[in-house]
Amino acid sequence: MQHDEIIGKVQALAQLPGRGPAERATQAVLTTLAERLPSGLAEHVAAQLPPELAVHIREAAGPAAEETTHSTAERFDLATFAGRIAARAGTDESAALREAAAVLEVLDAALAPGLMENMTDALPADIGQLLPSARAADDEA
Repeated sequence: MQHDEIIGKVQALAQLPGRGPAERATQAVLTTLAERLPSGLAEHVAAQLPPELAVHIREAAGPAAEETTHSTAERFDLATFAGRIAARAGTDESAALREAAAVLEVLDAALAPGLMENMTDALPADIGQLLPSARAADDEA
C-alpha cells in the first residue's frame, strides 16, 4: 500500500477534515506504537510501510531496531498511549483513540497477517482492543 492510499484511508475511517490531520494522526500513532513495540517487531512493521511512514517508526524505535529482535518495549497503558497520540497529533484523547483505531485498521490491510498477529501478542490487552481483530470479536459477542 502506498503512502497516499494509507493517508486517504486513515482520513476516511477517522472522518478527518483533510489530509494534513490524517498525516499528523498517522505519524502520531506510528511513533507511539513504535515506542510500545519491541524494536525488532517495530522494524518489521517499518519494513512493510512506505519510507515516508517507516521513518516515524524507525526514529521512535531507536537505532538498535535494525540490530536486535529482542529489545524491550516501553511499557505503558491505553491512557498513556492515547495521551501521547493526542499530544503529537494536537487533539484530545477521545479523538486520539478514534484515530488510532483507524490507523491500526489501515495497518491491518497493509501489513502481512502474521505481523499483525505478532503486534497483537506484543500489545497489552487494553491497547489491543483498538486492533481490528479485537473490535471484530467484540462485535460478534
